[in-house]
Amino acid sequence: MFKEFAYEDIDKNKIHGKNILIDVRSPSEYKNSTIPGAINISIFNDEERKIIGTTYVQDSVEKSKKIGIDVASKKLPDIYDKVIGLDHEYNHLIFFCAKGGFRSSSLVSLFSSIGINAYKLDGGYKKYRKYINKALPKTVEGIQFIVLYGNTGTGKTHILEEIEKRGMDILDLEGCANHRGSLLGSVGLGEQNSQKQFESLLYESLKNRKSNMIFVEGESKRIGKVIIPYYIYNAMNNGISIKIEASMKYRINNIMKDYVHGTDDELISSLDFLRKYMGNKSIDKFIYLISENRYEKVIEDLMTNYY
Repeated sequence: MFKEFAYEDIDKNKIHGKNILIDVRSPSEYKNSTIPGAINISIFNDEERKIIGTTYVQDSVEKSKKIGIDVASKKLPDIYDKVIGLDHEYNHLIFFCAKGGFRSSSLVSLFSSIGINAYKLDGGYKKYRKYINKALPKTVEGIQFIVLYGNTGTGKTHILEEIEKRGMDILDLEGCANHRGSLLGSVGLGEQNSQKQFESLLYESLKNRKSNMIFVEGESKRIGKVIIPYYIYNAMNNGISIKIEASMKYRINNIMKDYVHGTDDELISSLDFLRKYMGNKSIDKFIYLISENRYEKVIEDLMTNYY
Protein backbone atom coordinates (compact mmCIF):
# COMPACT_ATOMS: atom_id res chain seq x y z
CA MET A 1 0.00 0.00 0.00
CA PHE A 2 1.34 3.42 -0.94
CA LYS A 3 1.76 6.28 1.49
CA GLU A 4 -0.36 9.45 1.59
CA PHE A 5 0.53 12.92 2.77
CA ALA A 6 -1.92 15.47 4.18
CA TYR A 7 -1.50 18.93 2.69
CA GLU A 8 -1.22 20.40 6.18
CA ASP A 9 1.98 18.42 6.72
CA ILE A 10 3.37 19.69 3.43
CA ASP A 11 2.35 23.26 4.24
CA LYS A 12 3.95 23.16 7.67
CA ASN A 13 7.19 21.60 6.40
CA LYS A 14 6.72 18.37 8.36
CA ILE A 15 7.91 16.31 5.41
CA HIS A 16 11.69 16.42 5.27
CA GLY A 17 13.56 16.53 2.01
CA LYS A 18 12.89 18.01 -1.38
CA ASN A 19 9.28 17.61 -2.50
CA ILE A 20 7.32 18.29 -5.68
CA LEU A 21 3.57 18.27 -6.22
CA ILE A 22 2.36 16.65 -9.45
CA ASP A 23 -1.14 17.50 -10.68
CA VAL A 24 -2.34 14.62 -12.86
CA ARG A 25 -5.66 16.23 -13.78
CA SER A 26 -6.47 17.38 -17.32
CA PRO A 27 -4.82 20.51 -18.77
CA SER A 28 -8.01 22.59 -18.40
CA GLU A 29 -8.42 21.60 -14.74
CA TYR A 30 -4.79 22.52 -14.09
CA LYS A 31 -5.13 25.80 -15.96
CA ASN A 32 -8.22 26.80 -13.99
CA SER A 33 -6.60 26.29 -10.60
CA THR A 34 -3.94 24.18 -8.97
CA ILE A 35 -1.72 24.13 -5.92
CA PRO A 36 0.94 26.84 -6.38
CA GLY A 37 4.21 25.28 -7.48
CA ALA A 38 2.62 22.07 -8.78
CA ILE A 39 3.51 20.80 -12.23
CA ASN A 40 1.04 19.14 -14.59
CA ILE A 41 1.50 15.59 -15.89
CA SER A 42 -1.94 14.72 -17.21
CA ILE A 43 -3.16 11.16 -17.56
CA PHE A 44 -6.10 12.23 -19.70
CA ASN A 45 -6.48 15.25 -21.95
CA ASP A 46 -9.71 17.25 -21.81
CA GLU A 47 -11.52 15.26 -24.49
CA GLU A 48 -10.51 11.91 -22.99
CA ARG A 49 -11.67 13.02 -19.55
CA LYS A 50 -15.02 14.08 -21.01
CA ILE A 51 -15.53 10.71 -22.72
CA ILE A 52 -14.63 8.77 -19.57
CA GLY A 53 -16.88 10.94 -17.41
CA THR A 54 -19.82 10.59 -19.79
CA THR A 55 -19.36 6.82 -19.90
CA TYR A 56 -19.26 6.71 -16.09
CA VAL A 57 -22.60 8.53 -15.83
CA GLN A 58 -24.47 7.14 -18.83
CA ASP A 59 -23.10 3.59 -19.07
CA SER A 60 -21.17 1.94 -16.26
CA VAL A 61 -18.29 2.40 -13.86
CA GLU A 62 -16.57 -0.70 -15.22
CA LYS A 63 -16.68 0.50 -18.82
CA SER A 64 -15.38 3.97 -17.89
CA LYS A 65 -12.47 2.38 -16.01
CA LYS A 66 -11.68 0.14 -18.98
CA ILE A 67 -11.55 3.17 -21.28
CA GLY A 68 -9.37 4.97 -18.75
CA ILE A 69 -6.95 2.07 -18.49
CA ASP A 70 -6.74 1.75 -22.27
CA VAL A 71 -6.01 5.46 -22.72
CA ALA A 72 -3.55 5.69 -19.82
CA SER A 73 -1.59 2.57 -20.80
CA LYS A 74 -0.59 4.14 -24.10
CA LYS A 75 0.79 7.18 -22.29
CA LEU A 76 2.68 5.39 -19.54
CA PRO A 77 6.08 5.32 -21.28
CA ASP A 78 6.06 9.12 -21.69
CA ILE A 79 4.75 9.64 -18.17
CA TYR A 80 7.43 7.29 -16.82
CA ASP A 81 10.18 9.26 -18.55
CA LYS A 82 9.00 12.46 -16.89
CA VAL A 83 8.53 10.87 -13.48
CA ILE A 84 11.87 9.05 -13.38
CA GLY A 85 13.64 12.32 -14.13
CA LEU A 86 11.86 13.97 -11.21
CA ASP A 87 12.63 11.00 -8.95
CA HIS A 88 16.33 11.65 -9.42
CA GLU A 89 15.86 15.25 -8.28
CA TYR A 90 13.26 15.03 -5.48
CA ASN A 91 12.82 12.96 -2.33
CA HIS A 92 9.04 12.85 -2.57
CA LEU A 93 6.88 12.94 -5.70
CA ILE A 94 3.41 13.83 -4.41
CA PHE A 95 0.65 13.10 -6.92
CA PHE A 96 -2.87 14.49 -6.76
CA CYS A 97 -6.04 14.56 -8.82
CA ALA A 98 -9.47 16.04 -8.14
CA LYS A 99 -10.44 14.00 -5.08
CA GLY A 100 -7.58 11.57 -4.54
CA GLY A 101 -9.26 8.92 -6.66
CA PHE A 102 -8.45 6.75 -9.65
CA ARG A 103 -6.08 9.06 -11.51
CA SER A 104 -3.61 9.73 -8.71
CA SER A 105 -4.05 6.36 -6.95
CA SER A 106 -3.27 4.34 -10.07
CA LEU A 107 -0.07 6.22 -10.84
CA VAL A 108 1.16 6.20 -7.24
CA SER A 109 0.43 2.48 -6.91
CA LEU A 110 2.33 1.73 -10.11
CA PHE A 111 5.35 3.94 -9.52
CA SER A 112 5.77 3.10 -5.83
CA SER A 113 5.71 -0.62 -6.74
CA ILE A 114 8.80 -0.16 -8.92
CA GLY A 115 10.79 1.78 -6.35
CA ILE A 116 9.95 5.37 -7.26
CA ASN A 117 9.38 7.77 -4.35
CA ALA A 118 5.72 8.27 -5.25
CA TYR A 119 3.13 9.43 -2.74
CA LYS A 120 -0.50 10.53 -2.92
CA LEU A 121 -1.95 13.79 -1.62
CA ASP A 122 -4.75 12.83 0.74
CA GLY A 123 -8.12 13.89 -0.66
CA GLY A 124 -6.63 15.52 -3.75
CA TYR A 125 -7.30 19.07 -4.83
CA LYS A 126 -10.75 19.12 -3.21
CA LYS A 127 -9.33 18.55 0.26
CA TYR A 128 -6.59 21.09 -0.43
CA ARG A 129 -9.31 23.67 -1.17
CA LYS A 130 -11.00 22.91 2.14
CA TYR A 131 -7.67 23.49 3.83
CA ILE A 132 -7.22 26.87 2.12
CA ASN A 133 -10.78 27.95 2.95
CA LYS A 134 -10.02 27.31 6.61
CA ALA A 135 -6.41 28.53 6.73
CA LEU A 136 -6.62 31.73 4.65
CA PRO A 137 -8.83 33.71 7.09
CA LYS A 138 -6.49 32.78 9.95
CA THR A 139 -3.48 34.23 8.13
CA VAL A 140 -5.08 37.68 8.26
CA GLU A 141 -5.39 37.69 12.05
CA GLY A 142 -3.13 40.30 13.64
CA ILE A 143 -2.13 41.95 10.36
CA GLN A 144 -1.83 45.74 10.13
CA PHE A 145 -2.29 46.78 6.51
CA ILE A 146 -0.65 49.94 5.20
CA VAL A 147 -2.87 50.80 2.24
CA LEU A 148 -1.67 52.88 -0.71
CA TYR A 149 -4.47 54.82 -2.41
CA GLY A 150 -4.29 57.05 -5.47
CA ASN A 151 -5.46 57.57 -9.03
CA THR A 152 -4.51 55.22 -11.85
CA GLY A 153 -0.93 55.76 -12.97
CA THR A 154 0.38 57.26 -9.73
CA GLY A 155 2.83 54.36 -9.43
CA LYS A 156 1.36 52.47 -6.48
CA THR A 157 2.42 49.11 -7.87
CA HIS A 158 5.97 50.36 -8.49
CA ILE A 159 6.10 51.72 -4.94
CA LEU A 160 5.10 48.29 -3.62
CA GLU A 161 7.87 46.69 -5.67
CA GLU A 162 10.42 49.09 -4.16
CA ILE A 163 9.10 48.42 -0.64
CA GLU A 164 9.52 44.68 -1.22
CA LYS A 165 13.09 45.19 -2.47
CA ARG A 166 13.85 46.87 0.85
CA GLY A 167 12.83 43.77 2.75
CA MET A 168 9.35 44.73 3.90
CA ASP A 169 6.20 42.67 3.41
CA ILE A 170 3.70 43.42 0.67
CA LEU A 171 0.51 41.82 -0.59
CA ASP A 172 0.36 42.10 -4.36
CA LEU A 173 -3.38 41.73 -4.97
CA GLU A 174 -3.08 42.56 -8.66
CA GLY A 175 -0.27 40.06 -9.10
CA CYS A 176 -2.31 37.33 -7.41
CA ALA A 177 -5.28 38.19 -9.64
CA ASN A 178 -3.14 38.70 -12.76
CA HIS A 179 -5.22 41.81 -13.39
CA ARG A 180 -4.49 45.48 -12.70
CA GLY A 181 -7.94 46.24 -11.33
CA SER A 182 -8.80 49.00 -13.81
CA LEU A 183 -11.20 48.85 -16.76
CA LEU A 184 -8.26 47.95 -19.00
CA GLY A 185 -6.56 45.89 -16.30
CA SER A 186 -6.11 42.69 -18.29
CA VAL A 187 -4.25 44.26 -21.22
CA GLY A 188 -0.88 42.59 -21.81
CA LEU A 189 -1.25 40.10 -18.95
CA GLY A 190 -2.98 37.17 -20.59
CA GLU A 191 -5.81 35.26 -18.95
CA GLN A 192 -6.80 36.29 -15.45
CA ASN A 193 -6.49 33.86 -12.56
CA SER A 194 -9.61 32.12 -11.29
CA GLN A 195 -11.05 32.87 -7.85
CA LYS A 196 -9.60 29.61 -6.50
CA GLN A 197 -6.12 30.35 -7.83
CA PHE A 198 -6.36 33.93 -6.55
CA GLU A 199 -7.11 32.70 -3.04
CA SER A 200 -4.30 30.12 -3.17
CA LEU A 201 -1.79 32.81 -4.13
CA LEU A 202 -3.11 35.13 -1.41
CA TYR A 203 -2.51 32.39 1.12
CA GLU A 204 1.03 31.73 -0.10
CA SER A 205 1.86 35.43 0.13
CA LEU A 206 0.34 35.99 3.58
CA LYS A 207 1.68 32.84 5.23
CA ASN A 208 5.25 33.67 4.16
CA ARG A 209 5.26 37.18 5.62
CA LYS A 210 8.08 38.18 7.95
CA SER A 211 5.98 40.53 10.09
CA ASN A 212 2.38 41.61 10.70
CA MET A 213 2.84 44.95 8.93
CA ILE A 214 1.96 44.54 5.25
CA PHE A 215 1.84 47.15 2.51
CA VAL A 216 -0.94 46.74 -0.04
CA GLU A 217 -2.52 48.72 -2.85
CA GLY A 218 -6.05 49.96 -2.23
CA GLU A 219 -8.56 48.16 -4.45
CA SER A 220 -12.29 47.83 -4.87
CA LYS A 221 -13.79 44.52 -3.74
CA ARG A 222 -13.56 43.17 -7.27
CA ILE A 223 -10.34 42.94 -9.30
CA GLY A 224 -11.46 41.98 -12.77
CA LYS A 225 -13.50 38.82 -12.25
CA VAL A 226 -12.14 37.87 -8.82
CA ILE A 227 -13.36 39.14 -5.47
CA ILE A 228 -11.13 39.99 -2.52
CA PRO A 229 -12.23 37.83 0.45
CA TYR A 230 -14.29 39.95 2.82
CA TYR A 231 -11.96 39.40 5.80
CA ILE A 232 -9.00 40.75 3.82
CA TYR A 233 -11.03 43.63 2.41
CA ASN A 234 -12.31 44.58 5.88
CA ALA A 235 -8.80 44.44 7.32
CA MET A 236 -7.61 46.74 4.53
CA ASN A 237 -10.42 49.22 5.25
CA ASN A 238 -9.33 49.24 8.90
CA GLY A 239 -5.69 49.76 7.95
CA ILE A 240 -3.53 52.86 7.74
CA SER A 241 -4.18 54.81 4.54
CA ILE A 242 -1.54 56.64 2.51
CA LYS A 243 -2.60 58.72 -0.48
CA ILE A 244 -0.26 58.75 -3.48
CA GLU A 245 -0.39 61.75 -5.83
CA ALA A 246 1.44 62.43 -9.08
CA SER A 247 1.35 64.84 -12.00
CA MET A 248 -0.61 64.02 -15.13
CA LYS A 249 2.63 63.69 -17.11
CA TYR A 250 4.04 61.18 -14.64
CA ARG A 251 0.79 59.20 -14.67
CA ILE A 252 0.73 59.09 -18.48
CA ASN A 253 4.32 57.81 -18.56
CA ASN A 254 3.48 55.05 -16.07
CA ILE A 255 0.42 53.96 -18.04
CA MET A 256 2.47 53.92 -21.25
CA LYS A 257 4.98 51.55 -19.61
CA ASP A 258 2.30 49.23 -18.26
CA TYR A 259 -0.17 49.09 -21.13
CA VAL A 260 1.44 50.09 -24.42
CA HIS A 261 3.76 47.40 -25.77
CA GLY A 262 2.31 45.77 -28.87
CA THR A 263 -1.11 45.35 -27.30
CA ASP A 264 -3.27 47.42 -29.68
CA ASP A 265 -5.72 44.57 -30.33
CA GLU A 266 -6.22 44.01 -26.60
CA LEU A 267 -6.63 47.74 -25.98
CA ILE A 268 -9.25 48.04 -28.70
CA SER A 269 -11.08 44.94 -27.49
CA SER A 270 -11.21 46.30 -23.94
CA LEU A 271 -12.38 49.70 -25.16
CA ASP A 272 -15.14 48.06 -27.22
CA PHE A 273 -16.43 46.50 -24.03
CA LEU A 274 -16.77 50.01 -22.54
CA ARG A 275 -19.08 51.35 -25.23
CA LYS A 276 -22.12 50.97 -22.99
CA TYR A 277 -20.43 53.14 -20.37
CA MET A 278 -18.71 55.77 -22.52
CA GLY A 279 -20.74 55.77 -25.74
CA ASN A 280 -19.77 54.95 -29.32
CA LYS A 281 -18.47 58.41 -30.12
CA SER A 282 -15.82 58.40 -27.39
CA ILE A 283 -14.73 54.82 -28.06
CA ASP A 284 -14.49 55.36 -31.82
CA LYS A 285 -12.33 58.40 -31.14
CA PHE A 286 -10.00 56.40 -28.87
CA ILE A 287 -9.67 53.60 -31.42
CA TYR A 288 -8.78 56.12 -34.13
CA LEU A 289 -6.14 57.71 -31.87
CA ILE A 290 -4.65 54.28 -31.16
CA SER A 291 -4.43 53.59 -34.90
CA GLU A 292 -2.45 56.84 -35.18
CA ASN A 293 -0.16 55.80 -32.28
CA ARG A 294 -1.42 58.74 -30.21
CA TYR A 295 -1.55 56.75 -27.00
CA GLU A 296 -0.76 59.68 -24.72
CA LYS A 297 -3.91 61.48 -25.85
CA VAL A 298 -6.06 58.41 -25.19
CA ILE A 299 -4.54 57.95 -21.74
CA GLU A 300 -4.90 61.61 -20.79
CA ASP A 301 -8.53 61.69 -21.90
CA LEU A 302 -9.36 58.49 -20.01
CA MET A 303 -7.68 59.65 -16.81
CA THR A 304 -9.18 63.14 -17.00
CA ASN A 305 -12.75 62.06 -17.63
CA TYR A 306 -13.11 58.51 -16.35
CA TYR A 307 -10.49 57.79 -13.65
